[in-house]
Amino acid sequence: MIKAILTDIEGTITRISFVKDVLFPYAAGQLPEFVKSHQSDPEVAAQIEAVKAHIEQPEADIDTVISHLIHWIETDQKITPLKQLQGLIWQTGYENGDFTGHLYPDAYDFLQAQKQAGKSLYVYSSGSVKAQHLIFEFSDYGDIRPLFSDYFDTKVGAKQQQSSYENIIAALPFEAAEVLFLSDVEAELDAAKAAGLGTLHLVRDGQAVSEAHPYINDFTAFSAELLA
Repeated sequence: MIKAILTDIEGTITRISFVKDVLFPYAAGQLPEFVKSHQSDPEVAAQIEAVKAHIEQPEADIDTVISHLIHWIETDQKITPLKQLQGLIWQTGYENGDFTGHLYPDAYDFLQAQKQAGKSLYVYSSGSVKAQHLIFEFSDYGDIRPLFSDYFDTKVGAKQQQSSYENIIAALPFEAAEVLFLSDVEAELDAAKAAGLGTLHLVRDGQAVSEAHPYINDFTAFSAELLA
């Protein structure tokens, strides 16, 4: 019996294009000046040091750090210090009203219904926990953070690794089989299934259908029978 739901964000409950066409370009445009002007702030300084450690250049100057960050954005690399800095930059954009956090209407209705039915809701995204909080605090439907019990990012591990889901389960008051993982990425679903979680593939925008997992095109098609 499913008692909790662990959901991906991008492509699952929000449009991929929101991240690709709104959030990423905004962060890329703001990042150089943001990092330079805030490099003494403890939170930013910690991420700068993390970049230097990742590229194994402890004496790298700030321009070298920025060039690597921009490259990671352009190549869509899910590296933790980049994700943390993007979250800080996006906070400014949300607070200034430059954009709101997109959610599919069917996803919002589904999350509300599952919460009202007594399910515990959790988030696991490659975006930082900070970025997750922002998209839900400044969502199209207002602040919906109270829907979720906890949030996980790449600090628990990469989303296509079985051990990441085992780490999440270890932090939850549920057995793996009691948790349903939602994602639009088959490799993530494979990793979650290997860790013992239930899985459901969201197949939006003409994606290929997985034969290894139950699937739906949107949440209006969700039913418990799918998971039987």
